[in-house]
Amino acid sequence: MCGAKLFSEPNFMSDDLYTSKQDLTVESRAHGWRIDHYLSRIFPNHSRGQFQRAIEQKVVLVNGLPVKASRRLRVNDRISVQLLEEAESGIAAEDIPIEVIFEDEYIAVINKHANLVTHPGKSNFTGTLAAAVQYHFDQLSDIAGQLRPGIVHRLDRDTTGAIVIAKNNQVHHQLTKQFEQRTVKKEYHAIARGSLERDADYVRTHVKVHPKVREKMIVCEPTEKSREAITKYNVLTRFRGFIYVQLLPETGRTHQLRVHLQHLKTPIIADRLYAGHDRVFESELAETDSTEDEIPLISRQALHAHKLTIRHPVTDAIMEFVAPLPEDMQRTLVALEKYRLLS
Repeated sequence: MCGAKLFSEPNFMSDDLYTSKQDLTVESRAHGWRIDHYLSRIFPNHSRGQFQRAIEQKVVLVNGLPVKASRRLRVNDRISVQLLEEAESGIAAEDIPIEVIFEDEYIAVINKHANLVTHPGKSNFTGTLAAAVQYHFDQLSDIAGQLRPGIVHRLDRDTTGAIVIAKNNQVHHQLTKQFEQRTVKKEYHAIARGSLERDADYVRTHVKVHPKVREKMIVCEPTEKSREAITKYNVLTRFRGFIYVQLLPETGRTHQLRVHLQHLKTPIIADRLYAGHDRVFESELAETDSTEDEIPLISRQALHAHKLTIRHPVTDAIMEFVAPLPEDMQRTLVALEKYRLLS
């Protein structure tokens, strides 16, 4: 490859050590992105600052040539990048129960339960899905970094449902490509407060990080810091003051479904960030007085990744995986049918 010599003779004026080389082709959705932003999205275990240093040290090439961190990408640009050697030693396997929907020698599909972070972060280094799969499976991909073994995509901590795990790096590459090219089909189910005028529609907005609450996203006008978010919805059941809705995201932005339903003035119930409350009681639905010892029907956002459809990365077969609706959402729907069903 033209310019490959730059990878065998990096500038070692820095303390950074560069190891494995990765070759990428820029897909259409990343057209116009800065290269440092793109690389930090593709390799989330490395920071944007690390890639900016790597670019300065000319161990990142675009079409065989070194570039600046501000370089805007074009479709089909070919990137070669020497990844930083990771400082972390990986995560310890933890015997956390998981529900396996499907498994073969290449992939596993898990029905993630609530209150389980997908991978370690600043405030959640233990008790993660990544630690659980490290315990339950003998082989996992490591291309996303030692803190994310097998992790191809993620679900929010309190979002339940189907998530696919890669068992080797080649499989991980193939699955990542499907997510990047939006050929993966995802279906979510949610219980939301309020009503929608239409039974089915699209929501198309731009979203960005909230300027004051960094853990939250907001709908905004298109800007350099925003990203387009598209969701199709179908109302499954209407209740008095509530809806049970199917959500079909066409993009995969952070908190996309939660912020879109809030934008439509139908926030997901028990969603602390976007609905302003974190539990729902039967007494509220029955419109009766609550008791001091009443147990909530649900105490996390009522959002579930119900169905995941992928092309098997080895056999090429189209595979559909369904994660059963969790008990807390089931009993909430039972209560809604009992007290809030429209006549």
